[in-house]
Formats: sequence, C-alpha cells, structure tokens
Amino acid sequence: MTTAPWQTGPPAFTQVAARRTLTRPTPAANPPAPAQPQAATVKIEWPQPVRDYVQRAFADKNDNHADDIEDSAIAAKLKAVITQAAEANQLNIIDWPSHPLPRELLRIERAALMSASKKRKSMDVDSTADASSPIPPWRVKNLTLADRITNLSPDKRQKKADQFRATAPPSKLSDLEKRRQRFALGNQGPNSPYVSSSRDDSPMPDANDGPCVGTCQELEKNYFRLTAPPKPETVRPLHILKQTLDLLIRKWKDEHNYGYICDQFKSLRQDLTVQHIKNDFTVRVYEAHARIALEKGDLGEYNQCQTQLRTLYKMKLRGSPGEFLAYRILYTIYTCNRQTMNDVLADLTSADKQYPAVKHALAVRASLATGNYHKFFRLFNESPNMGAYLMDMFVNRERVAALAAICRAYRPAVKISFLTEELAFVTDEQCAQFLCEHGAQHCFEEKPDGHLLSCQKASPIFETAKNGAYRVDIKGQI
Repeated sequence: MTTAPWQTGPPAFTQVAARRTLTRPTPAANPPAPAQPQAATVKIEWPQPVRDYVQRAFADKNDNHADDIEDSAIAAKLKAVITQAAEANQLNIIDWPSHPLPRELLRIERAALMSASKKRKSMDVDSTADASSPIPPWRVKNLTLADRITNLSPDKRQKKADQFRATAPPSKLSDLEKRRQRFALGNQGPNSPYVSSSRDDSPMPDANDGPCVGTCQELEKNYFRLTAPPKPETVRPLHILKQTLDLLIRKWKDEHNYGYICDQFKSLRQDLTVQHIKNDFTVRVYEAHARIALEKGDLGEYNQCQTQLRTLYKMKLRGSPGEFLAYRILYTIYTCNRQTMNDVLADLTSADKQYPAVKHALAVRASLATGNYHKFFRLFNESPNMGAYLMDMFVNRERVAALAAICRAYRPAVKISFLTEELAFVTDEQCAQFLCEHGAQHCFEEKPDGHLLSCQKASPIFETAKNGAYRVDIKGQI
C-alpha cells in the first residue's frame, strides 16, 4: 500500500493479514517476555565537607545528651538537610563546618513549638476567665487567617510545619531557622545580630532590653561571627568607630592590604548593627567599604553594602545615592537580570535621570539594548566615579559580542589597529593577545600596511564564544 503525499506519518489504521483457513492459530507455549531495560546506576560523589558533616552528626548522636531526641529523628533530620541541599544544588555552597547539626536543629524546633504552645495556653486561660460561655475560634465570624493559624491544635500545627519543610525551598527554610533562633534568644526583633548556640553559657538578654551600648576603646578589632549576645566591653561606641574609619581609610591608601581592610570593615559594620546605629556615619561606612570592594573586584562584598545602602537612603540620610544608583544599574547589566533592571527603571525619578553618573549608566544600558557597540566602548572610556571598575567586569564579553558582529559585517578582513580603537584596547599588542586567548591566532594575516584579522575564519570562533559569554555566577547576588 502506498502513502498519500500529504501523509507525513504512518497510516491511521493497523494492517492485519487476512485469514485464508478456518483452522485456529496455535498460541505459542511460552511467549518471550519483553526485555526490561536495566536502570543505569548513578554514583553520586559527595563533597568531603558533607561527609565530615555526616560524621559529626553521628558523633553528636552518640554523645550523652540530656534531651530525649530519638536516634531515628536525628537520622531523618540529617537525611532531610542533605537532600534539600542536593536538590537545590547547594552542596558546594553551604558552609558545612559551621552548619547546625541535626540534633541542634531539632532542639531549636521543639523549643519553639513548646514556647508557642505555652503562650497559646496562657491566652486561652485568660480568655475563658472573662467569658462565661467561651466560643470556639472557628465559630467567630471575620476571623483573620493569622487567628485561624494561631488557634490550630499542636498536632495540626506540627503537620503543617512538616508539610512546609518538605516543600519549601532552602531559602525559606533558612529564614525559618533564623526566626526560630530569634525566638530562642528572647524574641529580640528583626535587627538582632545574634545566632543561638547550645554550647554558649552567657545569659540571654531580656526581650525589653535595648541595643548593646559598647565600651571598648580599641580602634582595631578582628571580625568574628556572633554566636552569643555581644558584651559591651567587646563593642566600640560611636566616637571610637569614627576614629576607626579614619584609620582604615589611611591604611588603605598607604598599604592596600584588602584582606585586613575587609575584615576590619566587617567588624566595624557589626558594631554598628548590634548598637542599632543608623545615621549619616553608617552611610559613610557602607559607602567606603563598597568603593574599596569595587576597586578590588569583590562583587559579593560590594553587593552586601549596596543592599544596606538602599535601605539607609530610604531613611533620607546624607550620602551619595546618585553615585550608587549608577553603580546598581551597571551591576544589574553585569548580572543580566532583566527583572531587576525593569524595577530600577520604574523607580527612577526625574531628578535621578539628571544625575551625570546615572545618565551615563542609562546610556550604557541603551547602547547594549540597541546593539550599538561603538557607543558602548566610547562610554567605557568615559566612566565617571568608579563605574569603570564595574564595567571592567563585563567589557570583555561585550568585546566578544562586538567581534561577532564585526566578522559578519566586514569582509574579507579588518586591521588590528581598527579593532584596537573600536574595542577600546590600549595597544595593538593587547588587542592581538585578546584575540589569541579566544582561539583566533590562526586567523591573522600579515600585509604591507599592517596585520589583519580574517573575518571569514574568525566569525565561527566569536559566534561560539558569544553564546557562552553571558553566564554569570557570583556570590552575594540579589
């Protein structure tokens, strides 16, 4: 049978051979069973920090503890922690040496549930003492969602908590753990810098206590992550912190020891946080640290400072909001985050658009959006403030994209000197080195009037390089 020309697939019916005898066909005694595909065994290579974390978890399980946490609960919690990290591709990102052990996580969870249960029982007693015929909360009209959740039974609340932990992403679970740690420390509010520790014997502050007022007189102090409430004698007051900032700025200009300076700035920021200091000096500290981080290309530390500065600027404190708004636009261009860029553009005011650095950053964004690489590299040479440090982060990928466009438009070849000027290189040697680093060393042609790049040979090289040039993976990203 032939297939019609408009039929692109098999016919819509199954062909069956016509019977030519009345004898029934004899079925096969043992028809062969269909072959079952063998599942390929996938071997997972666990990172060494994860293996060490598992060993510490079981070592902690075997120690003598006063609590009654069962071994099965510890094993289940350990499996949940590692499974969630693996599914989120965070096995190599999580700081396993400092990550809480399963026993500690379970202890925090149970303490939080007991605290909530006691508080709820106390509220129930007070309400029944005043009412002669108490009405169940589910009978009350106009009850808010928060009230309904508060009046759930402990079993239902535990069931909902288990469902949340099973389905929530790791970022939400991390926020949940931080909230539980704050409850364990006396419910000190969202600005509390403390992290609970079962091995800490220092007294916890009362919920009504104010910020920790420092008395330390040392100008320099190393940064340590807090695992207990800070003591006043280890925290520097505001007038000492001002002297510390002046000292750090002088040392940075003289020594340029970034490891030391970054550690000291983080310690300075920590002392500001635990004392709840948010003023013009706080803005000055974060701006100084952000500029130094930009100079050294530490975008993770810069992004932490940038995030805090956005909050401080909303408080109408004095600083350089226009300068750092321009940095944020350039940083968003680097991360290729279109959603964030749309949010930034939507929040711009007329005054923001008139600030020179912001106008420059918006021009950079427009040149890339329209594919005008000629204008982009002119703007690269005219970057105000410290914008050039941010543009250095993505100028090479734009050079690759520009070379791909040039190789399509110019035939048969272009001069190296032309590429040097067009792509904002300093010298022809620097341009030639860039071309060789991307595999175009066999595309050079030597002519009496100078060296040329064969566009026909180089075009597939830079087209391929362009496809992989826009992958961004940094820590501290928003």
